[in-house]
Amino acid sequence: MPLVSVIIPTYNRASWVTEAVVSVLAQTCRDFELLVVDDGSTDGTLAALARCGGEIRVLRSPRRRGVSAARNLGIAAARGEWLAFLDSDDLWLPEKLARQMAFMEAHPGLLLSQTEEIWVRRGVRVNPPLTHRKEGGRIFLRSLERCLVSPSAVLLHRRLFKDHGGFDEDLPAAEDYDLWLRLSWRHEVGLVPEPLIIKRGGHPDQLSRQWGLDRWRIRALQKILTEPELLEPYRRAARRMLEQKCAVYALGCEKRGKLAEARAYRQLVCDTQAA
Repeated sequence: MPLVSVIIPTYNRASWVTEAVVSVLAQTCRDFELLVVDDGSTDGTLAALARCGGEIRVLRSPRRRGVSAARNLGIAAARGEWLAFLDSDDLWLPEKLARQMAFMEAHPGLLLSQTEEIWVRRGVRVNPPLTHRKEGGRIFLRSLERCLVSPSAVLLHRRLFKDHGGFDEDLPAAEDYDLWLRLSWRHEVGLVPEPLIIKRGGHPDQLSRQWGLDRWRIRALQKILTEPELLEPYRRAARRMLEQKCAVYALGCEKRGKLAEARAYRQLVCDTQAA
């Protein structure tokens, strides 16, 4: 059985995904399997993957179901004790798996870690903003504002999915924000302080470029507040963040003429304060 199962979800990124695959196959740590989940692509992705050879397993969804369903399909088929993810527009450096597995072996109490990353926008290396600065340890409170764990940088034990569920398939975006909130209030997150992935952005099909993502973060915050064992300081902080995001999103709706939606989110603020 492989030590690590690497899962790459993809949709209509024939050229990008083959580069991602090559970066995994170039790893110095060889104790892994690579699963690529094609989420109903129509652009020749399957043909491109076929040219990558027999070192990968390709799973295919007959129709597009979203990145959460694609990752969950990969998790269900994975055989490794540890799971790692790579977005199809990102790349791993050759030492990524080796350095991260060594870190986990040196910290046997950890079940989850990520590495630092290199940001590239439209082919140019840029500095990540300070608001995205990574931390190790108990990161739940900082994670409420924005997602601080990159799927492409993460390595986690498969029992976390068994104990706490996988990616929420009802969330078309911010599914990673939702998962890391669910895990980070329960578990420490290890940080390998070395950039071992290349995070590529600036292209039109990036979900993070779309307006309105906060409505899915709001949904994730509502979910976390239903956790009966959530520590009270965490609950108060999550409630405050829910109020802030509702107010900001409602203002954005008003600017775009979505008045009924704005009223609904302002009412949600009132309901949260009254709870």
